[in-house]
Formats: sequence, C-alpha cells, structure tokens
Amino acid sequence: MAETPAVRCEGVVKIYTSASGPVHAVRGIDLTIEPGATVAIMGPSGSGKSTLLRMISGFSSPSAGSIEIAGTDLFSLGRRRRQARRAQLLTHVEQRPVDNLLPHLTALQQMRRSARRGGTNPADAPDILEAMRLRQRLDHLPDQLSGGEQQRLAFALAVAGRPTLLVADEPTAELDTASAEALIGSLQPLRDRGVSVLLASHDPRLLRRVDEVVELRDGTISMIRSEGRELSTIDGSGRIQLPPALRSRFGSNRVELSWNHQDNYLEVREP
Repeated sequence: MAETPAVRCEGVVKIYTSASGPVHAVRGIDLTIEPGATVAIMGPSGSGKSTLLRMISGFSSPSAGSIEIAGTDLFSLGRRRRQARRAQLLTHVEQRPVDNLLPHLTALQQMRRSARRGGTNPADAPDILEAMRLRQRLDHLPDQLSGGEQQRLAFALAVAGRPTLLVADEPTAELDTASAEALIGSLQPLRDRGVSVLLASHDPRLLRRVDEVVELRDGTISMIRSEGRELSTIDGSGRIQLPPALRSRFGSNRVELSWNHQDNYLEVREP
C-alpha cells in the first residue's frame, strides 16, 4: 500500500481583502510531497510562496480547497485540537535563527525538551546533534552559538521531535556562506529520519540539493524541476500549466492538444 503523502494540497486558493478589492494570492494549487522528500518553493515577490507556506504550516486557512498533513486536514479541527495536532505533525523554522530557540536552555536541554514533547527518546539527542555537526556545542546557550549553528540547532530540534514535516522560509537568508553550506549539509540527517522538508528559497546552492523545485508565478505553479527535468503540472480540473520558456513559443492563449499513440507523447500546437 502506498504511503500517505506528507503534504497534499488540492485546489488551494487564498483570497485577501484589500482597499482596492480582493487579492488572489494563491490560485488553485495542487501539490503533493512524499514522505522524506525535500522540496523547495521559489518565485518572485508576490508569487504566493510565503502565503502557501503559511497555509501548509497551519498559520492561515485556505479560502478554498484542502491541505492535508500526513492525512490530517488541520483546518477541519477545532482550535485546541488543531494546535495539538499541528505540534505533533510539523515544525516551522523562522528565517532569523535566534527566533527558533529558547534563550535560557542549552543546545542539549532544548533537544531533550523537543524529544519529550514529540514523544521520542531524549537519549538520542547527542547523536542527532553530532549528525548536525553540533556535538561540541551541547552545553552552549543560543547566544554562544553562531547564526549558522543556531539554525542547525533549529533543524536538529525538528528531528528530535520526529515531525512529519519541517517548513522553513528562506532558512539561509541570514547566514554567511560557510554557515549556509553547513546548514544545507544538514538536510541529509532529516531525510535519513524520514522527515519531509519544505523550503522557500532562492539560494542556488540549496536548490541544487533538494529533490524538487516548485516555481510559483502569479499564485500558481508554473513549473516543477525534478531530476534535471522541467515538468508541467496538471491540476484537478485537467488544466496544464506550461513552463514560461515553452509558453513564450505560442503567440495566442489557445493551443490544440493531441495524443500521439504511436510514440506515446502529447502534441501541443497552435490551431
């Protein structure tokens, strides 16, 4: 039997009300993230990536459509149950490293606290910190760690709690080159422990290390890069979103589609 996806978005829409009228920040997104996968979302300002991450993280409800984390629709639950289930299923890492940590607890104390809250074995904490290259920082408080070490500790806390999903918005934005490289290297221990990772990022070093890159434009998925290929998406209504480079080849907004049965591929041409 197939595993339940870590994330399943179906027809997700987000509409904000502004003084000038409704703003469609996200327009009918379908997205599936498999267990243990690492996915990066990128796109220009206003593309909807931060809005999508906030909805997947459980901070903001969709205007339409559904979002499931490990088969659970958080927004179908009452407030208290949603908070409790969200704490079990996912961890959100803030962009500023220091915002992810408790200032009065050492790295090891924070790890043990996170493990207890997640119902896992606190004795694993030193091994996880070693995998994150923090073994020499067990007894250090957050203000005794570099920005990169703080962010790696935040990722380590996610592993200790055994969530289904870790969500991070631009996790390398506040880091220098060496710290960013060390953080990117810490993705593998997350994969090894079955944690799915969803990142918003424009860092090319990070984008090269993930399983898929989902590019958003105008609130929709314009393209997915996977295993060196650029893929179009087909939403639940059967609509195909062409990658921008391919879209520019057509002078109009209408195309004719036909299936080549002999060679098993879809033909797209202007009518």
